[in-house]
Amino acid sequence: MVTIDDIAAAAERIRAMVRETPVKPSASLSRLAGGTVWLKCEHKQDTGAFKLRGASNAVARLGDVAGVTTASTGNHGRALAHAAKQLGIPAIICVSRLVPQNKLAAIEALGAEARVIGTSQDEAFEEAYRLKHDEGFALIPPFDHPDVIAGQGTLGMEILRQIPDTATLAVPLSGGGLLAGVALAAKSLKPDIRIVGISMEKGAAMAASLAAGHPVEVEEVETLADSLGGGIGLQNRLTFPMVRDLMDELILLTEDEIAAGIRHLAIEDGETVEGAAAVGAGAVLAGKLRAGNGPLVLILSGGNIDPARHAEIVEGVS
Repeated sequence: MVTIDDIAAAAERIRAMVRETPVKPSASLSRLAGGTVWLKCEHKQDTGAFKLRGASNAVARLGDVAGVTTASTGNHGRALAHAAKQLGIPAIICVSRLVPQNKLAAIEALGAEARVIGTSQDEAFEEAYRLKHDEGFALIPPFDHPDVIAGQGTLGMEILRQIPDTATLAVPLSGGGLLAGVALAAKSLKPDIRIVGISMEKGAAMAASLAAGHPVEVEEVETLADSLGGGIGLQNRLTFPMVRDLMDELILLTEDEIAAGIRHLAIEDGETVEGAAAVGAGAVLAGKLRAGNGPLVLILSGGNIDPARHAEIVEGVS
């Protein structure tokens, strides 16, 4: 299992590999939420998403390998490609056909191969497993890995250092690596903190798994929150039980509510984020999330959205 000591060690290990991202208050969301709302601008991280923390920690702990691989909905693959390039290690990122073209281009711009396999993250994982077993690549999964979880947990430590009186943390939820790490760090440092996971109504694998009481497969469908797509793995060892035990509330959003979050953050707060990063704002706008007894922090987890698509959403075209 992952411990707070693992997260603290990860913070030291990746200090020179990632940046400390800023926080800023949102006056408009604070009015709607009934208390102070802070935006944790992790979309300003190198590679444009929080995933760099976990990928950097995992790669930094590798020995000699033929290369690194993973299956990804985009942001983890880009982060792994970035970390591998820093260490001069070949990288093959396996993705499904649902991953947006802008994310494939970003992976390839870092010198990695984006290998398109099938119509789901589970199918893409089959190729990653083959690379591991047949070609000696190190497989670094996007969430269910102790080093990845510990790396993501550094974000929780950073938030509480910046805003020590945080009462509620709203965390985008997909495979659970971010929520598991952030919740472990936050609850270890401030046991009474409230952790709210937020996902989309369409194809949320962790939500379906929690409802079933065990990991289940769901059909992957197109969603504005594409980074929250993908399964959690039927053999999930770490993130499913951690999310189950550490999360206080789960909120699911419609596509219109996610779009509203993207639009609001752009117009009112001047922040360009992808759908997965806008779910906290979307939940506040929908009246599903309030500040409670102290500051509410929304993690803006990534900014890797196609510019044309972003413009359409902000203009209300779709």
